[in-house]
Amino acid sequence: MKLSELKNGETAVIVRLSGHGGFRKRIMEMGFIRGEKVKSVLDSPMHDPVKYNVMGYDVSLRRNEASMIEVLPEEEAKKELTPINSFGCMSACEGCTGSLGCNCIHRPSSTRRDKIIEVALVGNPNSGKTSLFNALSGSSEHVGNYSGVTVDAKTGTFSYKGYRINITDLPGTYSISAYSPEERYVRRHLFEKQPDVIINAVVASNLERNLYLTTELIDMNLRTVVALNMFDELEASGAKLDYEHLGGMMGIPMIPTVAKLAKGLDKLLDTVIELFEGENKTIRHIHINYGNVLEDELAPLSAKLHVSDDLPQQFPVRYWALKLMEQDKEALHLLDRCKDVESWKKLALKASKSVHNRLGLDVETAISDAKYGFINGALQETFKVGSKDTLQKTRRIDRLVANKWLGFPLFLSLMWLMFTAVFNLGAYPQDWIDAAFGMLGDFVTSIMPEGALQNLIVNGIIGGVGSVAVFLPQILILYLFISLMEDSGYMARAAFIMDRIMHKMGLHGKSFIPMLMGFGCNVPAIMATRTIESRSSRIITILITPFMSCSARLPVFILFAATFFPEYAPTVLISLYILGVLVAAFTARILRKTKFKTDETPFVMELPPYRMPTLKATLRHMWEKCEQYLRKIGTIILASTIIIWFLSYYPRPEMAESVGQTTTELCDNDYENSYIGIIGKALSPVMEPLGLNWRATIGIITSIPAKELVVSTMGVLYSSESEEGLQEAIIASGDFTPASATSFLVFILLFFPCIATVAAIADETGNRKWALFAVLYNTAVAWIAGYFVYTIGSLIL
Repeated sequence: MKLSELKNGETAVIVRLSGHGGFRKRIMEMGFIRGEKVKSVLDSPMHDPVKYNVMGYDVSLRRNEASMIEVLPEEEAKKELTPINSFGCMSACEGCTGSLGCNCIHRPSSTRRDKIIEVALVGNPNSGKTSLFNALSGSSEHVGNYSGVTVDAKTGTFSYKGYRINITDLPGTYSISAYSPEERYVRRHLFEKQPDVIINAVVASNLERNLYLTTELIDMNLRTVVALNMFDELEASGAKLDYEHLGGMMGIPMIPTVAKLAKGLDKLLDTVIELFEGENKTIRHIHINYGNVLEDELAPLSAKLHVSDDLPQQFPVRYWALKLMEQDKEALHLLDRCKDVESWKKLALKASKSVHNRLGLDVETAISDAKYGFINGALQETFKVGSKDTLQKTRRIDRLVANKWLGFPLFLSLMWLMFTAVFNLGAYPQDWIDAAFGMLGDFVTSIMPEGALQNLIVNGIIGGVGSVAVFLPQILILYLFISLMEDSGYMARAAFIMDRIMHKMGLHGKSFIPMLMGFGCNVPAIMATRTIESRSSRIITILITPFMSCSARLPVFILFAATFFPEYAPTVLISLYILGVLVAAFTARILRKTKFKTDETPFVMELPPYRMPTLKATLRHMWEKCEQYLRKIGTIILASTIIIWFLSYYPRPEMAESVGQTTTELCDNDYENSYIGIIGKALSPVMEPLGLNWRATIGIITSIPAKELVVSTMGVLYSSESEEGLQEAIIASGDFTPASATSFLVFILLFFPCIATVAAIADETGNRKWALFAVLYNTAVAWIAGYFVYTIGSLIL
C-alpha cells in the first residue's frame, strides 16, 4: 500500500520508492529508505500535508508525495525485504601505498600555516550547528529552530591555546550533493577552500539520519571531528552511546557537546588541534563497503581515474568515481577540464546501467542503502536505545497547534497578539523616547539663535531622526515574537499549517517561512529562500516576499494609524499585513500560471522538536536588531534626513526680512517653493488620483532608500521633533483625510521595497531583470490598489 493510505497512529515499513530522481534522493536523505519503519503521526488542519515519524524525526510530506512511497505492515515487509548485499563492513586504508587495488589516493598535505587553523562547520539543519558556531566564536549569529536560518557562510575568528582558529559556519544541509543551493555551496567551499579540519555537527539523539552526511565526508577523506551536539537530550532519553568505539569504527573522533550550555567545547577544540597537528589516534581513512555489485563496477572506473594526471586532487579518486556513476552534474562540471572526462563518462554510464540491471536499483539508491546499512551496522554495536520518549512533549503540543479546528485560529490569534503588543505595549516607552526628543529640541531652540543651523539641528536632525527613533520599542517587540517563533520550532509548524493554502498559490509550505521572516526584514527573508529546492518556487517566493510588510514600514503604519484611526489601530495594522499576504498570493498565482508553470521538486520539510528558547539567545537576537536599527538611524537615515532638510530649506526667497518674517517662519511657510516642493509638485499629478498631495509624494520618493524615511520626511516637512506634535501637525494641515491616509498606507505597503531588497532580489535570482520586474510590478500594483482604496474609502469614510 501507499504511505498516503496509512492512518494516524499506524506504523509500516518502507519497501519501495518511486517518483523522479530529485524527490527520491531527497527523501532518502531525510530517512525514507527501504526497511525503515515510518509512522503516520498527524494530519494538518486541511488533511494535507501529513506529519510522519521516521528515524526518530518528524517530517512533513504532502499526500501526493507520500503516495510515491510504498509501505507494508511489519510482518509482510519481512518477507518482501530480503538482503541484496551485506552492508555495515568497511575496509581500512591505513598504510596505503597508492596501489590500484586500494582505489584511493591520499590527499597531499596542505601548506602549513603555523598556528592558524581553518575550520569548516557542517551539519544538518536543526543540528545546533549555528549554536555551536556562536559558542565557539562568540559571534551573535541568530539561531532558529527551523531549516535554513544560516543561508550563507559566516566566519568567526578566536584564539585557543596559542592557535588562531578561523571557523566558517556553512549552510545547513542533509547531504553534500548537487541537489540544492546549500549543498552546492558547501561542496564548493570544501573543494575550493580546503579547510584544515571539518567539525561535523550531529544531533546525538538522532544519529542514524545525521550520520548520513558524515559518510559523505568519509568519502571525501577530509579531516573531520564529529560534535555529538545536544548530548544532554540523548542522556535524558536513557540511551547509551559508546561514542569512542563508534568513532574508531568510522575513523572519525567523536566528542559529546551541548552548545547552548558551552559543554564539551574545550575537548572539541583540543581534538581540532590534534587533527591539525596529525596527532589524533582515532582518525584514519576508511572505505565504506558498497556491496559486491557496486564495488565490482567502481573498481575499473577508479583505476582509470587513478592514472590521470589532471584529476582534481581535493577529493580522492574513489569519491570522483562515485559521483561519475551517480551522474552528479556539479561533479561533472568540476571534471570537465580533464582531458579524459568523456571516456570516464561513458564508462560510468555503462557501470550505472550494469548496477541497475543487476540490483534493480539506480546507483543513487544503491549507494544510499549502503550508507544507511553501514550506519546501522556501526550503531548496532555502539548504541542502545533509551526507554524515554523524548518527542512526547512535541507530539502533545502538535495535537493542539496543528489541530484541524484549532490550528488556524491559534495562528491568527498569535498574529493578533503580536500586533496588539506591538502597538499597545510599545506605546509606553515610545512616549518616553518621544518626550525626550521633544525636550532636546526645545533645549536646542532655547540656547541657539534662529537661523539655518538651528533649523537644521532642531527640524532636520532631531525632528527627522527622532521621528524614526521613537519606534524602536515596537520593532523590538516585533522581533521578540519572531525570535520566539523561530527558536521554539513554531515557525516550522506555521509552514506545516499553511502548506495547503500555499499549495493553492502554487508554492510550498516552506515558502511561508521566508514570507513570515519578511515581517522583520525583507533582505534576510529573501536570502532564506535558498532552502527551497525548486528554482521556480524559489524565484516566486523571492518576488512576493517584498509584499510582506517589513519592520521598516511599521513606523509609517503606526504613525498614520494612531493619527487617523486611534481606536482601531491594531485592526488597521493586521489588515495591512493581511493585505500584503493576499497580494503576494495573487502575484504567486499569476506567476505560477504564466512564467513558472512547472514546479520541479515536492514539499519535504523537517518538523524539528519543540525547544524552549533561552533568555540569552532571545535577548541577543533583540539586541542585534536594536543595534542594526540604531546603526541605520545613525547612517542612512541621518544622512538622508540632512539631505531632505537641505532640499526643503533652500532656495531662500529674496527679501525675506522685508516682509517681516523670521527665518524659521519663512522656512515653515515656504516648503512648497523649496527644491523638495518643486520635485513633489512635479510628480504629484501621478499621485493625485490617490488623494495624495506633493508632501505625500515626497514621502513616497524618500522611502526608496529606507521606508523609515517616510516618517523622518514628515517630521521635517511638518517641522515637528516629537511624534505627538507630528500627528497634530498632519491633522492641522488638512493634507490627509481618512481615505487618503488609508490610500497612502496601502501604497507604502505595496510600493517597491528599499534599495537593499532590490539588490538582494538581483543577487538571489542571479538576474537583474527580476529586480527591475519587482520595481515596476510592485509600483503598478501599489498605485492600482491605492486608487481603489481611495475611491471606495471616499464613499465610505
